[in-house]
Amino acid sequence: MTEEIIIAGFGGQGVLSMGKILCYSSMMQNQEVSWMPSYGPEMRGGTANVTVIISDEKISSPILNSYDTAIILNQQSLDKFEPKVKPAGTLIYDGNGITRHPERKDIKIYRVDATKEAAKMDTVKVFNMIILGAFLKIKPIVKLENVIKGLKKSLPKRYHHLIPLNQKALERGMEIVKNIIPDKIIKTSSFKKAI
Repeated sequence: MTEEIIIAGFGGQGVLSMGKILCYSSMMQNQEVSWMPSYGPEMRGGTANVTVIISDEKISSPILNSYDTAIILNQQSLDKFEPKVKPAGTLIYDGNGITRHPERKDIKIYRVDATKEAAKMDTVKVFNMIILGAFLKIKPIVKLENVIKGLKKSLPKRYHHLIPLNQKALERGMEIVKNIIPDKIIKTSSFKKAI
């Protein structure tokens, strides 16, 4: 099993930390991981993305041109990375601020309204955990218990009291994710071309 993922959005949305938690969680399962961030000079508001590879085998390179899964958190990232999802791949996006929704018919598309849900939970800090929960519902490649261990590893000790809230956010993301383009609509001809 190898899963090649791009997580992309604005700085301050927890893009890089989401990738880091996913990598730590996968390491708990003795999987090979790669975490390669890319971001602008701005602390918040600039673009940020991270390439994450999780595999049962050695990873030869962290550099990718196409992805099994794209987790998209803003319009700029949707415009840039929607075309780079492999045929029959998966695109997960937060609808907040999206003016042009995903249009491809040869991939699985899921929407999770994490911004709205984080506001209901009275803390925007769990936004990225809601997104991560949605991803893990769709692709359960990492066990939830290992994500909690990954949180403990990546969060400074002074924030460990927030782990139960983060767990609740993960579970909420699993509940609210919506399938926009069902599996049955995917064109098999596009998939055959990619093989």
